[in-house]
Amino acid sequence: MPKQKQTDKIAHIPVLIHEVIDVLAPSAGQSYLDLTAGYGGHSQAILELTKTPGETVLVDRDETAVAALNQHFAGQAVQIRHSDYLGALQELTDKDKKFDLILADLGVSSPHLEDAQRGFSFSLSGPLDMRMDQTQEKQADYLVNHLLMTELAEILSRYGEEPKARAIARAIVSNRPITDTEQLAAIIAKTVGWRARRGKTHPATKSFQALRIAVNDELAQLEQALPLMAERLKPGGRMAVISFHSLEDRIVKQFLADKAGNRYDSELVLLTKKPITAGHEEIVSNPRARSAKLRAAAKINNQKKG
Repeated sequence: MPKQKQTDKIAHIPVLIHEVIDVLAPSAGQSYLDLTAGYGGHSQAILELTKTPGETVLVDRDETAVAALNQHFAGQAVQIRHSDYLGALQELTDKDKKFDLILADLGVSSPHLEDAQRGFSFSLSGPLDMRMDQTQEKQADYLVNHLLMTELAEILSRYGEEPKARAIARAIVSNRPITDTEQLAAIIAKTVGWRARRGKTHPATKSFQALRIAVNDELAQLEQALPLMAERLKPGGRMAVISFHSLEDRIVKQFLADKAGNRYDSELVLLTKKPITAGHEEIVSNPRARSAKLRAAAKINNQKKG
């Protein structure tokens, strides 16, 4: 690996990096699309094997990550785009651009959680933001302080699978205006009667996940993006998706099951019958990897099939 640049100091550790390399099996000369490039951890490792910067496209919706990518890959012919992955796939579809390898590492990154001003963490005091793309208008503040109680409860239940969604939504509405993340987390903890205990998950975890998903429209984007990912693969090309909660993994699993199999019209072949998860050693060094699930598939080569 090359010597780290200054911007790499804020980079989160790429999860399941060895497993991603194993399932994508990059080789010299292949083209690569990273739909959630972040700070370039996966991309750097894959580019060292493909050696094709001119055939590499890195996408991220976070302008801070895009700035870091531009610095990290400065002087190389890598194409870097500030866009959500659905928008990027739609643009690439219009141009009929296809790739040998495609990766999507979903969810929130460590820099998001560690920067209080981004509003993703319930353990740090920050604004109710939660935008992955800082140029978009909708923020968590609007959901928390303006939605009806029933609308808020639906978000917490649907996207957070929170069993006490209605009680939490009622408490949020009763305590408006709510101005920061710590205040919101305290309201949730008080509502469920929680006391901090070592090893216990904070009760705001599911609610913060739900708000983040709603702010960034994550599940709808994923559902629309997966078919385009498969379309953008060259024959024999491979795609991999890393998810971090059951809602995402369920969508990925169902899509791959629908497109793969022994049917005559199958488009994909599964590379992972079960999701690949992190080993103990990685979880110890990078706790974020604990909930990561990797699924992958390859595009059937119709020429060989026929």
